[in-house]
Amino acid sequence: MFRAQNLSSFQIPVISQAPNQNFIGNNMTINWKRRLIVICLFFVFLPSFFLAHAQDRGTPPSPAVANKPKLTHAAMRKGAKESSVQSNSVVFPIDTGRISCLTSFTAVPEQIYVYHKWFHRDKLTTTKKLLLKPPQWSTMSTILLREADKGPWRVEITDDNDNVLRVLRFSIVD
Repeated sequence: MFRAQNLSSFQIPVISQAPNQNFIGNNMTINWKRRLIVICLFFVFLPSFFLAHAQDRGTPPSPAVANKPKLTHAAMRKGAKESSVQSNSVVFPIDTGRISCLTSFTAVPEQIYVYHKWFHRDKLTTTKKLLLKPPQWSTMSTILLREADKGPWRVEITDDNDNVLRVLRFSIVD
């Protein structure tokens, strides 16, 4: 079956085959084709598998995100007294005199600042920088009302990175 051919000083065996038989045989070529298909499919679908897994698990929260305080309550109130019983509302009469935005936070890891950005008719009128202290903290900002302040308002509550935590909308009317 094997015969040796002399090529320089090396002897390489040569496989002789019958005339009606394929080089390695039908079963072997089918197995190699199957293996080749499986290997190709593996390399085609492998990246999509890892991408899907990465999206399912998500990235672990960075320490900065994990240490963000949680906004638990935000409301607009008449007047400026936090301790008194005031009504939360979305429509305030102009003769109220002053409007307050009250916010409460939990899980405050360290002293940080939040901002109340007051907008009248989509124009920024004032920004209040407010300090939060651990472990939980409530804070408020107040504006005095004038006759020119009638119309739609909103207060954006943001963090140090200018991420909007909540938006409160209200109106001042006659």
